[in-house]
Amino acid sequence: MMELDAATFMLQWATGGLVFLWVTSRRREVGVGYGWLLRGTYGLFALGAAVVGFTLVDTNWVRELSAVGVVIATAAVLGISVQRRKAGVAGQRALAEQRSERVAAMTGIDRAAAERDLSVPEFPPGLDLIAPLIGLVGVIAAGLTGGDPAWLSLARTLVGALFLGAVSDAMLLGHWYLVQPGLSRGPLLEMVRWTGILWVPQVLLLLVPPGMVAILDGTVDDGWGGMLGWFWVACAVTTGGLVWLTRRALRERYYSAVMAATGLLYLAILTAFGTDLVARALIAQIQP
Repeated sequence: MMELDAATFMLQWATGGLVFLWVTSRRREVGVGYGWLLRGTYGLFALGAAVVGFTLVDTNWVRELSAVGVVIATAAVLGISVQRRKAGVAGQRALAEQRSERVAAMTGIDRAAAERDLSVPEFPPGLDLIAPLIGLVGVIAAGLTGGDPAWLSLARTLVGALFLGAVSDAMLLGHWYLVQPGLSRGPLLEMVRWTGILWVPQVLLLLVPPGMVAILDGTVDDGWGGMLGWFWVACAVTTGGLVWLTRRALRERYYSAVMAATGLLYLAILTAFGTDLVARALIAQIQP
């Protein structure tokens, strides 16, 4: 068995997304606005998880209180980041200064460096771990009570949270290159790599009995003559293929390659969610 409810799904998504926000922010290369975007987005997802959990589905108090904690922690960290915005980001600032020096050497045009308030300390990326650690408690609670056997439900819930977070952050980060075009490809390559790594256990865990094998071999009727089971296979295979194509696209030197990769990630996020949600809905039909 594997339960499907919106409260767990949204908390998973928020927790996984915030984990990979830290993966990116710890590099000190991406501008502070990217952190604002993700904290605001996933904070709202956590708020939605709490509202749904308290009002629309069977309440799991650990999960719901964890979601509230994520909202509070995300808002607090966002406030600190806004307060320290004038300090900038070390890696972004160093890259801008390096490129300005190169342009000045070639053209004689010396651009003034962006102003920085030296009295303001830079935002510490470690703070971005607080909210997902709180969310992890709720995700574990939801996983342990989400189906039988408990170990399999927990593993699926944890890996699903990371997988959804990685593919979502990869897509959002790809768009951030429009805001920060001088950003190196390292952060995006790292996110794409994590998405590919997590795709493997995500698919394998969904196949472990009781899982998608029972749907594919006809043991459990999906209600559509087996079509939904094969639709899941198509989503899973396509997701893996799109991640591979994204890595290939990022090997190209031209800036347009980043935009091509972002377009592929647009598709990958759709098929990735199909991989996760279709399996949840079908596995929930399997009787213990």
